[in-house]
Amino acid sequence: MTTRRQFLATSLTASALGLTVGRSLFDDAWAAASPGKLLTRPIPSTGEQIPVIGAGTSGSFEATKGSEKYEELKKVLKVFFDGGGSVFDTSPNYSGADTVLGDLLKEGGWRDKTFLATKIAADSRADAEAQWATSLERLHTDKVELLQVHNLRQWKIQLPYARELKAQGKTRYIGVTHYIDSGLPELEAIMRAEKLDFIQIHYSANSPNAAKTILPLARDTGVAVLVNRVFDDGKLFAKVKDVPLPAWAGEVGVTSWSQMFLKFAISHPAVTAVIPATSRPDRQADQLKAGTGPLLDDKQQKELTTLLG
Repeated sequence: MTTRRQFLATSLTASALGLTVGRSLFDDAWAAASPGKLLTRPIPSTGEQIPVIGAGTSGSFEATKGSEKYEELKKVLKVFFDGGGSVFDTSPNYSGADTVLGDLLKEGGWRDKTFLATKIAADSRADAEAQWATSLERLHTDKVELLQVHNLRQWKIQLPYARELKAQGKTRYIGVTHYIDSGLPELEAIMRAEKLDFIQIHYSANSPNAAKTILPLARDTGVAVLVNRVFDDGKLFAKVKDVPLPAWAGEVGVTSWSQMFLKFAISHPAVTAVIPATSRPDRQADQLKAGTGPLLDDKQQKELTTLLG
């Protein structure tokens, strides 16, 4: 009989080899950016594979329908899906970003290609029920792939509600999220006490503390990991202004700092996918390239944390 630990080890080894998710050559930006294969990793609770490069919506998807930014976001989604991406993360409290995402997915006919993740961000059961109904309306769907309790907000109320929605077939997976180090101890306690499919947490070259306890625990307990704030809200780019890429960057297929920061995160075997947000098609193409080619070894990861910590 195969144990969970054996299953995880086998799955992670297989995923490191990479799978062809498929891409289109219609978009010149993507064709030029990445001729390789987009890696995937399994969701431990089911074995379902998802691409390691996903997308977020906080900030970047705050736009007015019909505006120039909205039209650029259409191009962003085309690059993303043509490049083999599928995971999109949003929330009802991202200043209307979920409405924009829902409209774009509907207009482009991309909903069936999307691993759609959203959140519950409410203080009571009644508020959560109302918010959930509104989220489905905004996203133009009757279910999502992943429903998360946002920043552990009233998780003792909202996690049972998420489980009910999962039992009703309204979501395939449930989880919890946080975004700063102060949330790590409570997140660890929840992971030890509750059965989860996913967690979402920050992890970056200048904020690697999740690797001390949370990421090993996720691997041991069979929980998928989405990584947010991989650029530390842009602070990492300021740190490397006028700093050349490491001499070994070409060995891992990295041609930009954006790719380097993303590849740092996905090089941890417990990380399932990263979800950077952008409103620019060229940056979306660049980010996707981070999901191709070799990953960083331990020495390379340590060099980055030393440089940026």
